[in-house]
Amino acid sequence: MPETTLNIASAWEAIADTIGDNTALTAAGEHTSWSKFDQRAAALAATMESHGLGPDAKVALYLYNGVEYSEAQYAAFKVRAVPANVNYRYLEEELAYILNNADAEALFFDHTLVEHVEAARRHCPQLKVAIQVGGETCPEWAVSYEQAVQATPMQRIERTGEDLWFLYTGGTTGMPKAVMWNHSNLWGSMTATFRPYKTLPPVTPKEAAEIALRVASQGKEIRQLCAAPLMHGTSGLSGLATLSHGGSLTTLTERSFDANELWDTIEQERITMVSIVGDAFAKPMVDALDKTQDRGEPRDLSSLRMVLSSGVMFSAPVKERLLAHVDLLVVDTLGSSEGTGMAAQVSSRSAQRSGTAKFSLGEHTRVFNDQGKEVVPGSGEKGQLALGFPLPQGYYKDPEKTEKAFPTVNGRRWSIPGDYATVDEEGTITLLGRGSACINTGGEKVYPEEVEEALKALPAVRDCNVVGLDDERWGQAVTAVVELEANALQSGDSESILRQEVRSTLAGFKVPKRIVVVERIERSPNGKTDYRWAKETAQAAVGTTDD
Repeated sequence: MPETTLNIASAWEAIADTIGDNTALTAAGEHTSWSKFDQRAAALAATMESHGLGPDAKVALYLYNGVEYSEAQYAAFKVRAVPANVNYRYLEEELAYILNNADAEALFFDHTLVEHVEAARRHCPQLKVAIQVGGETCPEWAVSYEQAVQATPMQRIERTGEDLWFLYTGGTTGMPKAVMWNHSNLWGSMTATFRPYKTLPPVTPKEAAEIALRVASQGKEIRQLCAAPLMHGTSGLSGLATLSHGGSLTTLTERSFDANELWDTIEQERITMVSIVGDAFAKPMVDALDKTQDRGEPRDLSSLRMVLSSGVMFSAPVKERLLAHVDLLVVDTLGSSEGTGMAAQVSSRSAQRSGTAKFSLGEHTRVFNDQGKEVVPGSGEKGQLALGFPLPQGYYKDPEKTEKAFPTVNGRRWSIPGDYATVDEEGTITLLGRGSACINTGGEKVYPEEVEEALKALPAVRDCNVVGLDDERWGQAVTAVVELEANALQSGDSESILRQEVRSTLAGFKVPKRIVVVERIERSPNGKTDYRWAKETAQAAVGTTDD
């Protein structure tokens, strides 16, 4: 695509000027127009500017989903600052780590998180302003969000596509790292969103406005429900793309995921696309539809055209259950904070795809072996996924890890975050998982996702995590932490039954040596696996048993 220097804020300003009466944001049935979105963001920008923030200042977003997340992010873009996502489950030490790692000068936070902010801010001397969203009272050291949006809106300025957006990794295998995306490469990540409109992403504000006007006049804009958190890449990146063609973002109001609220909102707001994170969201969604169907209360889901998922396994049986209820596209994408659009699997009623974790490679994706050569399709050789475009700048303040994750191979820079895969004869890949989570058992390598896939295919298994525990005989023992479906396998012999069933699909060395049954699998708010929790839970359970 053409090289662009377009800043996202400048594009959104042009869109607001052109389709100002159209809806940009929705929450709890309240609609924010594009004009109001722009005005409120400009007021927040003025508040930040009055506290000394300007180009390249870092702005941390410690927020739940809601209109405030998008407004604060837009405000940061306006002053040429750098928005940085913060997991709202982080406590004092984790929050202080992110704020200091990002060199954050501003912090937007939800009022329910005030105690963590109060404790963390003492360790963050670079913080110039904290803006509290919601709450009846505001601490003296913070600014009320509602007060901040009353400021005289900031005047518009010239900007560049080199401005940054931070996407912090989940930190499942180490401390979270900020992946630096500039606006130019963010536009590159939006290519798939603009393709159905027979255009590339815009390169000027005027072009952005023209595309938005054309799309809106045809009634084809995306109305996206961000079920996954905006602080996670799945909703965060796709939400940027939706707004950048003049679409709208809707968020849920419940702090924990409520599938019935999701379906209610889809009906009420005539949502066209939902962004979720794999089975962690999809299973409750289809369970809720099953129940409404059993009650003879069908929903009107005719507006819904796509379910977009990324980040966690979206198993084939769950996709099939969803498609039985709704005729739409299920777009299961493979990517990471370090690179989006590596691969995808698109399923529909007319073109179903079999299997789980099987994807078609994206245009700019390759699979390299450890010698830097492309894996031969059908060879069975394992290799690492590599993305050539679009690419982030690297990790903030970490040149060593940047060089490792974004190496130059055959004269071209690639993003190689560590995901292993095999390539079949047709060019379809089977994802094996992140090498850092690989289990070495008896000299054999086992990827947790492969074992999790086999377990999740069993009717009795609702969710699971697979980890490696130290073992004198095997080096590491494959160990599964499993959540069962209600009323499944109550005999007390569930471990042997599950091991026997999974043995029919996996080689013997991949079958879990032990299975620990828990009431509920703990996941991060973005639905991703919490391998630390899983390993601690498995160790605690196995430590009480005899070998």
